[in-house]
Amino acid sequence: MTTTNIEQLAVNTIRTLSMDGVQAANSGHPGTPMALAPVTFQLWTERLRYSPAQPLWPNRDRFVLSCGHASMLLYSMIHLSEIRGTDHHGKLRDGLALKLEDLKNFRQLGSPCAGHPEYREASGIETTTGPLGAGCGNSVGMALAAKWLGATYNRPGFSLFDYNVYALCSDGDLMEGVACEAASVAGHLKLSNLCWVYDDNRITIEGHTDLAFSENVGRRFEGLGWNVVEVLDANDLKALSAAYAKFEACQDKPTLIIVRSIIGWGSPNKADSHAAHGAPLGEEEIKLTKRNYGWPEDAKFLVPDEVLEYFRSTIGKRGNLAEANWQKSFADYCVKHPAEGGQLKSLFAGELPVGWDAGLKPFAADEKGLATRVSSGKVLNMLASHLPWLVGGSADLAPSTMTNLDKLGDFSASDYAGRNLHFGIREHAMGAICNGMSLSGLRAFGATFFVFTDYMRPAIRLSSIMHLPVLFVLTHDSIGLGEDGPTHQPVEHLAACRAIPGVYVYRPADANEVLECYRTLIQAKDHPAALVLSRQNVPTLDRSKYGSAAGVARGGYVVSPAAGPEKGLLMGTGSELILCLKAQELLAKEGIYCRVVSLPCFELFDQQDASYRESVLPAWLTLRVGCEAGIRQGWENYLGPGGHFVGMATFGASAPANKLYDHFKITADEIVRCVKSGL
Repeated sequence: MTTTNIEQLAVNTIRTLSMDGVQAANSGHPGTPMALAPVTFQLWTERLRYSPAQPLWPNRDRFVLSCGHASMLLYSMIHLSEIRGTDHHGKLRDGLALKLEDLKNFRQLGSPCAGHPEYREASGIETTTGPLGAGCGNSVGMALAAKWLGATYNRPGFSLFDYNVYALCSDGDLMEGVACEAASVAGHLKLSNLCWVYDDNRITIEGHTDLAFSENVGRRFEGLGWNVVEVLDANDLKALSAAYAKFEACQDKPTLIIVRSIIGWGSPNKADSHAAHGAPLGEEEIKLTKRNYGWPEDAKFLVPDEVLEYFRSTIGKRGNLAEANWQKSFADYCVKHPAEGGQLKSLFAGELPVGWDAGLKPFAADEKGLATRVSSGKVLNMLASHLPWLVGGSADLAPSTMTNLDKLGDFSASDYAGRNLHFGIREHAMGAICNGMSLSGLRAFGATFFVFTDYMRPAIRLSSIMHLPVLFVLTHDSIGLGEDGPTHQPVEHLAACRAIPGVYVYRPADANEVLECYRTLIQAKDHPAALVLSRQNVPTLDRSKYGSAAGVARGGYVVSPAAGPEKGLLMGTGSELILCLKAQELLAKEGIYCRVVSLPCFELFDQQDASYRESVLPAWLTLRVGCEAGIRQGWENYLGPGGHFVGMATFGASAPANKLYDHFKITADEIVRCVKSGL
């Protein structure tokens, strides 16, 4: 068989597997895999540096299917490349990541071939995609991480990190704002190891893109600082090869390859129409299409042996050899650079380095205290010198979020080793980029005002879906920010973040709770954290008088027990805990004794055993008051049916913080009133 014939046979194998998978599920998107089979085939077999035998090799090229609806394309490539399976912890297991039987069970319960690619379900899936634009943002984070790792750890004679990142994206991806935000970041940083392949098929669900999309994408990306290459026909393998070569030759810009394709290519009645986009072709149309391909019409999930052999002789042979050479080089590196080698071994294993917490020092009691955003900045810097791959930044708010890492440099096109990132006013892209960095092994953090989580909620949600330990530092957490008014004052945001499954929301009450929040969240490996911090000062409690802040590790603890026979229970978070303590004093003067509980992390507290939760919130103590400068939603489990809540029920207002707390009756006196009304 000639090279041309085997290439076409392989391309058609990808197409027919995708068509058959969608048809078997009776749902899905067949048209894009049919169009992009040659694009992906040429990349994987000729260029992609990837070891099917060692799919988590640190210096592998990354392939991101940002147009996640075309998932059968990726599943077909994983199967044909015979990528070895891993478990959910990244450990190699026997057998293939995706067997043919898995492809036959596309979109079925328990199948690793979900409707959209899901990270950890199968090796070869580098990130969860589906929400359009998200994968583009992740790819920028991956490319950024590669540049940082190379600048930080490469040494003369040792290029441990020089991998490329490829993202396949659709019209829909490039319409989404997050992709443009991320592209702007990538262009500014000159991430020359990043290549987006844009499927210009001009079809969306509603019809042709000219219904809503008429911009010149190439010119837009040139303006963003990208190298733009065009391929006029997705079936032209030589043109595709030349385009990938132009990407590799460009050393000062990311590359966008615009590929003109025909969705549903080969389908006699549905090609180049939205009918091929979001529904199976139908049995008869599949037969006609297979006839056009010269494929056995009645064959389903057919994989010719010579196609598998071709993949073994290309991506398999090339990638496995590259990985073996890298492992030898890394072993030599560890001998010559043992400190750096030890750090990398910890990074690859997802472990913290030895002594990571050596710099954590408690804060002295202080009546004036610090804003928790300020103490957070101090703790972040305590950690940074002992956790070398803690890298992050802010959406143009570092002086306010206090997230600058002192004397550790700015990440830029002229210094890829800097640990302070400047995301600009691009919150959604910041979240997506942090996810990509985390997927590359870095401990990533992104910071902004809490209210602006509205802009990056999709990225926070995906971080949780993927079980990534990304840290979101969120300051100016309530009406306590004062004069900026209701547009900037978070009210519903605590409830909204707590509503995302798997996101651990921390709202510390003083500097030592901040320290313990960091100590706890930095050890997490499988979920993101939202650290919610105040603009205004809060006293640093005297821990010889009050309960140890180490109770943060359990999500909630008794800060101050009742001084006499208990009548009530006062619960607070963040800057409102001090109001509970003041109310406790006022009530005690009248012979009404209450305990005070700090609940900095609901999610952690809910994980504790029943006996501990009962020791903190005894069921018999039904007179309860919760105090938090947000809405009541989410407090019901702790308040019980007769509990009272002192907080917000409306948007805020523009005024000094102390005036606002009085105006909205978030005060110690209001807590006292609630307790007395319940007696």
